Amino acid sequence: MFRTALRNLLAHKTRLMMTALAVLLGTAFVSGTLIFSDSVGSAFRNKMAKSLDDVAVSVTAGPPSTAAKDGRPLDSRVVDTVRALPGVASVRPSVDGVAMVADRKNEPAGSEWGSAGANYVPGKDGKDSRYPLVEGRGPTSAGEIALDAKTAGKTGAKVGGTVRLAVDGPVMTKKLVGIVATDDPRVSAGGSLALFDTATAQKLFGKPGEFSELVVSATPGTDQEKLTAEIRKTLPENFWAQSGKKLAADESKAIDEQTSSIRKTFLAFAGIALFVGVFIIANTFTMIVAQRSREIALLRAVGASRRQVVRSVLIEAGLLGLVASAAGIVLGLGVAAGLRSVLNSVGAGLPDGPLVVEPTAVLSALAVGVVVTVLAAWLPSRKAARIAPVEALATVEQPPAPRGLVARNGIGAVLTGAGVAVMLYVTTLKDSSGLQPAMAGAALTMAGVIVLAPLLSRPFVRLFAKATARPTGVTGKLARENALRNPRRTAATASALMIGLSLITGLTVVAVSADAGVAKMGQQDMTADYKVSSAHFGGLSTDIARTLAKEPGVVASVPLRSVGFQSDDVPALVNATDMATIGKVADVRFVSGSPADVRDGTVAVSDEYAKERGLTVGSTLRMSFYDGKKAAPKVAAVYKKNDVYSAVLATPSLVDPHLDKVRDDEVLVKAAPGKAGELREKIKETLGGNPAVKVQSQEDLRRAEAGNIDDVLYLMYGLLGMAVVIAVVGVVNTLAMSVFERTREIGMLRAIGLERREVKRMVRLESVAIAMFGAVMGIGVGVFLAWSGGHLVRSSFPQYEMVVPWGRIALFLLLALAVGVLAAVWPARRAARLNMLESIGAQ
Repeated sequence: MFRTALRNLLAHKTRLMMTALAVLLGTAFVSGTLIFSDSVGSAFRNKMAKSLDDVAVSVTAGPPSTAAKDGRPLDSRVVDTVRALPGVASVRPSVDGVAMVADRKNEPAGSEWGSAGANYVPGKDGKDSRYPLVEGRGPTSAGEIALDAKTAGKTGAKVGGTVRLAVDGPVMTKKLVGIVATDDPRVSAGGSLALFDTATAQKLFGKPGEFSELVVSATPGTDQEKLTAEIRKTLPENFWAQSGKKLAADESKAIDEQTSSIRKTFLAFAGIALFVGVFIIANTFTMIVAQRSREIALLRAVGASRRQVVRSVLIEAGLLGLVASAAGIVLGLGVAAGLRSVLNSVGAGLPDGPLVVEPTAVLSALAVGVVVTVLAAWLPSRKAARIAPVEALATVEQPPAPRGLVARNGIGAVLTGAGVAVMLYVTTLKDSSGLQPAMAGAALTMAGVIVLAPLLSRPFVRLFAKATARPTGVTGKLARENALRNPRRTAATASALMIGLSLITGLTVVAVSADAGVAKMGQQDMTADYKVSSAHFGGLSTDIARTLAKEPGVVASVPLRSVGFQSDDVPALVNATDMATIGKVADVRFVSGSPADVRDGTVAVSDEYAKERGLTVGSTLRMSFYDGKKAAPKVAAVYKKNDVYSAVLATPSLVDPHLDKVRDDEVLVKAAPGKAGELREKIKETLGGNPAVKVQSQEDLRRAEAGNIDDVLYLMYGLLGMAVVIAVVGVVNTLAMSVFERTREIGMLRAIGLERREVKRMVRLESVAIAMFGAVMGIGVGVFLAWSGGHLVRSSFPQYEMVVPWGRIALFLLLALAVGVLAAVWPARRAARLNMLESIGAQ
């Protein structure tokens, strides 16, 4: 039977080509995901290993709670103490912080989260081994700086030129004296690196004479753990000492968690693509079994048992899956490289590195491809086993038994009803606890529609034929009969397309609705024209608000800073601002009291927070701050919940004592009538083109939020696109095999006068009917799931309201129409080229 299976596979390789392509694409996605995650993990580990290469022990200052036990800072005295211990080869004191370097356009040269600053620590040779020099020398005075090669290229500065940057205040200009190489993962992931001499770095990032970390190198043969224990015993409790091995293990664990989440996400989409492929595989083998019914009956007649027939079909499927999966692994290398490029283009910041092909990735992809193909072919193989020897003289294919369709329709109705009921239940839920029921309901709904698809195909195909009857004539009628001849086959082909389009439609509706909610949120409460904030989340100098208030054309410049607190163990945030001007930059509606009532020792609370905490005007709000201090201000006013301000508003006198450093989170700027357009550049100019400061209009804020939504949506489109491509392959496959199956019929039609172009039109119309059926089902299911699931989004995003993007839905329908036309090109051409006499004589 193995030889029989191999012979059948080779004899029908053309018919199985599209099925192999579907398996190939699915396994390419799986192998590409596995190779990608392994490669990213390896790149991160390599970077981490280089950065920890000479680290035997790392010493840092402990949390503030331990500082009270011993007030000693991490200074040169600690350096000398550690350096004197036995087994210590060297101690490198480092200082680090955030330094925003300006590029040619005065924008940050590195990412907001990866703009690093550090000290250059020269050795006896005047060089720092941690930052090898590419050009020039290291900085030695306050007016000098060194940059990594990538950042230097972005600034356009050459050694001897000047560089503009900001750390924690105004813009500074320093002389570029050196360019260095670095293996810092932040830099390789899109950040920047600025190096200063130690005294300057201490002044910019911390306190003079203090360090952020001591990197201890050990002499050969020294045990890291013993050295770490010795350092811990020697230093006070307010210092933390960790071995290099422990740091490496922690980093490795974090890398595994990060790559694992990426792998699971992509494998989920790969699973969708393979699930779509199951329909194609099952369809193909069902048609092949029907076409080979005489051959199988003859095998049964000469002694083959049912088990041997099943085994033969499954062996054929396994061989097909093995060959296609092997080719898919090769294509997976390209998928892995493409995933890295795509994610980096949307700001993922993945490090560079070679592709890593682990044996487990190869074996897993092969196993998945073979198992999926064999499982998909199992039902067709059972059908083949039921062919009796006497059927050797029967027709090639019998219509499906009515009983089977009746039973299928009943099961589909139950599944669909259960899924719809669960999704309607989800609409009554008010929090994210409904996520799991929503996922179950969506799966049940889609499964039910798939099972009901043969029943649904009949009215749709008839309606489609009626709509196209006038221009298509007899070819339209023939296409309708062909599509209705085997509703199961039509349904299976359309269902593959439906799955991808339902997910794409659902995601599109949710994303467009969320985008509209973001726009509504921005327009609803914020009336300021510009928001000025820190590009590195380090806060703004309090001088900025005062400076901008003096700028011509500025009506109001309102600073906003905040601190966290707890009231009865419930965390919240209090904003400090100028209560006299808050109404000029935001639509704040007071229910009780007024802004003028909020003075030192009092607060205003939102109506939602007041309701939750049982507060009214005159109540006492007991506040426990995270620095250990407490306060009990009186509630002087209550305002309607606002998207600009937090749950509690107060004057700076309540917030400032609890901040390590008094800084504003943001400054809201209101322009005079007719001055908003020109004010942006004036603000930037007033602030000296500071790269550490962002100036955003309402439109900028909306685009920033919408941009994130759009980036995720387009990424989802790309990931689901593989499932749609496989579905298109399924349409081509079904049509091609249907043409082969109807060879004699097409020959007869040609003999009675049907022209070649009419044969092409007949196949094309059948293809379009199937594609449009899948599209209509997919869009309908997707919109329903988006509507019902959207209620969960609204629970945490009150501005969310469902918006149906009719333009995009029309585009999806046009794309489905194009899919139907393009998928029919090869099968229609093949059908039109059939020789009339040879076709009539075909068996």
